[in-house]
Amino acid sequence: MKNLRIVFMGTPEFAVATLGSLIMNGFNVVGVVTAPDKPSGRGRKITQSAVKECAEFNSLPIMQPANLKDPGFISELSLLNADLFIVVAFRMLPEAVWKIPAIGTINLHASLLPDYRGAAPINHAIINGETVTGVTTFFIDEKIDTGKILLREEVPIFPFENAGDLHDRLMKYGTRLVIKTIADIAEDNINPLPQGQLAAGQTLKQAPKIHSADCIIDWNNDAVKIHNLIRGLAPLPCAKSFFKNNSSNLSFKIFESHPEFEKHTFKPGQMISDGKHFIKVACRDGFINIVNLQLEGKTRMNTAEFLKGFRIADYSVTASLPA
Repeated sequence: MKNLRIVFMGTPEFAVATLGSLIMNGFNVVGVVTAPDKPSGRGRKITQSAVKECAEFNSLPIMQPANLKDPGFISELSLLNADLFIVVAFRMLPEAVWKIPAIGTINLHASLLPDYRGAAPINHAIINGETVTGVTTFFIDEKIDTGKILLREEVPIFPFENAGDLHDRLMKYGTRLVIKTIADIAEDNINPLPQGQLAAGQTLKQAPKIHSADCIIDWNNDAVKIHNLIRGLAPLPCAKSFFKNNSSNLSFKIFESHPEFEKHTFKPGQMISDGKHFIKVACRDGFINIVNLQLEGKTRMNTAEFLKGFRIADYSVTASLPA
């Protein structure tokens, strides 16, 4: 198992745990592929990916192709004579790349495939109110997240857990699953399962990329649905609404909330506050009690801190800015 020649591909922090575990467990990582360095922040400082930093620290060969179809990159990759590619949180690979290794190219996905294929499985699982998700390893094929499944492991979603919390837990589960997958492959103790066998007769849940419009709260929804949207988008990109008065419209993000179930006569979106300690917004079957928020251009605060510097009585809440 330890003699298998492995190339690792990944970019963000989520992928670092798996790369680090491969290194710590003595696997033969012969190369790392990650995103090119890019400018970020107000100063446009050139930054490296989290995976590159890990690879450099461990003196591993690094490739940072701008174009994955570039013949020079594919030739360099082929010369590594890898038995296996491991992909965690990376770009979609062209066939000319994922077909290179003798055994195949394995991807780690943060859901129980075939459900929640796509770019944002963690967010969508929470937004949809799931109580169970998981991690899956599978062989990459021509389409996104459709290849034969190798291993899956279920992971519970806790009631007030947000996407960031779940991300961190799935990172650990996923790391262990990748190591187990490699061991089972090396020992010829795994039977790849076509996803169609698990998806027969089912309407699959999808996990497309989150766009700005997806983040705006519709206060006409029920409290659970709004609460799930808030925690499913926290800490990034965050659910959003708007304070408005006669002269301004200010967007704000909600990081944390508590749903309150209560019959009332308020209109959805109507705001209730004592001006000092709490802000609640009416929805269809109760209220959303805002615990933690951030006004545009300001820092994140708990509600009591926020109300010290914001005259809430001058504003109402709206779902969107005027056209």
